[in-house]
Amino acid sequence: MKMTGGAMMPAGFLTFTGNKNMNYTIENPNNMMQIDGRPQNGILGANQGPRHSVENSNNDLTRLLETVKDRAARAADYIAPVNQLIKTSTDDGKPQIVIEHNRGHATQIFDMNDVAFTQLAGQLEIDARTARRLQAQFPKELDALINAMFEKSDLVRMLRTHHYSTAELNDSGYYAGCDKVGVLRAMLSNKFKTYDHNHMLEDCLPPILESGAQYRVTQCTVTDKRLYLRLRSLNQTGTGANVGDIMANGIGLQNSEVGLGSVSVYQMVWTLACLNGMQTENKTRKSHITSVRDTDDWGLLSDEAKNADNVALGLKMRDLVAAYSSRESFDEVLEKMKQAAADVIDGVAVEKSEVVQNLGKVMQLTKKETSSVLDGLLDTIGQAGYEQGRPLSRATLVNAVTAVGNKAEADNVDIWQQRGAQVLNMKRADWQRVAAVAA
Repeated sequence: MKMTGGAMMPAGFLTFTGNKNMNYTIENPNNMMQIDGRPQNGILGANQGPRHSVENSNNDLTRLLETVKDRAARAADYIAPVNQLIKTSTDDGKPQIVIEHNRGHATQIFDMNDVAFTQLAGQLEIDARTARRLQAQFPKELDALINAMFEKSDLVRMLRTHHYSTAELNDSGYYAGCDKVGVLRAMLSNKFKTYDHNHMLEDCLPPILESGAQYRVTQCTVTDKRLYLRLRSLNQTGTGANVGDIMANGIGLQNSEVGLGSVSVYQMVWTLACLNGMQTENKTRKSHITSVRDTDDWGLLSDEAKNADNVALGLKMRDLVAAYSSRESFDEVLEKMKQAAADVIDGVAVEKSEVVQNLGKVMQLTKKETSSVLDGLLDTIGQAGYEQGRPLSRATLVNAVTAVGNKAEADNVDIWQQRGAQVLNMKRADWQRVAAVAA
């Protein structure tokens, strides 16, 4: 029986994890966090001058690193023929995937999270909403249908899992060594490139710590879908749209281990009065697909060989972090904000709701989203540089849109930060439609 990442491997299933340990420390305002358990002097080393702390007062980065390390330790990936899988459901209707016992090895049962269930439905060409309804109302019938489709499939999938800890098993009423071993978090192509959160942080945190921009963590979180890390510069600041509107340069990192987006590095700008974040046009994405797996030999490659396939990507990520930390690119955004402030909507008593309705139509927002932008506008006109009495401008609406991101769910924050850039870079004809309010 083969053991990988703490998991028992049934015969006929190839597995790999590709995880590497996070072997550096970060400095926070209160103490030095050891990631690998060895005494260290921080990423810059003891003889390289003063060390800058990227950690914030809430120790958000420390907690993020601890979460990523824990998940990486419990991760196990299975390359499995679909026709050897079984779909089943718990007594209360929750979906599961079963890897049957093979040559005396124990059966393994994985609870499916919503990401994996949605991916399974899509691969079987079943509408996700329909699949959720059938799972809730007719779980056994859905199991039978999916298993019939499994039996006729000649596809091979990567099953990305997290094994339960002993504490999680005990909390759920199960016990260590039982058949139920973890959560299926993704069902992907067997060519999916496993550039995981720990890989990205290992590659990108060193240049962030070394950057002259003196970054400080503003937002960071990890969800079932993605990891997000957003930082702002402490010394690259400047005046944006109006006097009093102080902005800061920033950088963002994003990755998905479950096939929901490329690994990406992007420049950001922050409005310091409210910490609204906007993503600029400076963004680079790298797909999680690798040509190495176009050969039949991929499943035989060692973890070292698979990690070596990530070296070029890691070096590119480091270069991008440095490039997006330049003062020149930040000054270009500040100039755009000044230009946006000059796009004033005529009229002293402009009806704000009408302007927002026009913006919602141009940007094709839903009614709920448009209402959220109006709330963001009301928040914006109370902050420095956009006080009540100033004319409504395109810059005001940039902040109204990005303000929604402060209240959005973690996986939707990016959408609103990108929409802010859409307003900033809006075509003249579209802006005229937004500004065309009744006299």
